[in-house]
Amino acid sequence: MDVRSGNGSDSEGTGTPEGAATTATHPAGSTQDPAPATKPTRSTTSSLVELVLIIAVAGLLAVGIQAFIIKPYRIPSGSMEPTLAVGQRVLVNRVGMDLDGPHVGEIAVFHPPEGADDQVCGVARRTVVFGAAACSQTNPKQDTSVNFIKRIVAGPGDTLYVKEGHAYRNGVREKDSYIRGCGGVPECNFLTPIKIPAGHWFMMGDNRGESDDSRFWGPVPTNWIIGGAIATYWPPDRVGFF
Repeated sequence: MDVRSGNGSDSEGTGTPEGAATTATHPAGSTQDPAPATKPTRSTTSSLVELVLIIAVAGLLAVGIQAFIIKPYRIPSGSMEPTLAVGQRVLVNRVGMDLDGPHVGEIAVFHPPEGADDQVCGVARRTVVFGAAACSQTNPKQDTSVNFIKRIVAGPGDTLYVKEGHAYRNGVREKDSYIRGCGGVPECNFLTPIKIPAGHWFMMGDNRGESDDSRFWGPVPTNWIIGGAIATYWPPDRVGFF
């Protein structure tokens, strides 16, 4: 958040008129009364130190909140449309993963495996075959330099296949009124069921025909998940909770 400095108008003291005398005379033999004692005020240095400490503490709190509790993220692509638009901003709860863990249906931010950008599956770095099985084994090396945001559609021990972009978990189609349909593209069909490994989660974008997700590079381990999206705060017309 930007902090603006207030520019108040400085009061200008009125001086002695130019050319007027500035000394006062006293009667001969009289003594001038001592000036009345003034009440001591807080020094400018003390005020500056206090201001610096307040700013430092506020900064540390902000960093701590982002590192351990709530962190904002900007949506960089259209893979989660229509739920999340490009440029939209969300708040992600980093604590929830430690308390409750992930759950199916949740929108989550996570690190993908290495090679995700190339859509390669597993250590063998093979390419999945459309119409067959989605990727079931993830490259064990995560790419910590990248953050993805997708929806969790299946969890540990679930069986999953994808038909026309719809995820079928344990034989039951997800309630997916939030997705954007596939439009018949081949990457929307992975009809051979796979089983999600223990401790892993299958991620898919809501824009099923335009999403680089677990179909191509496999389920994500729990400890790669940063947190679940809990709210959106920008733009103003889309502010709300998930």
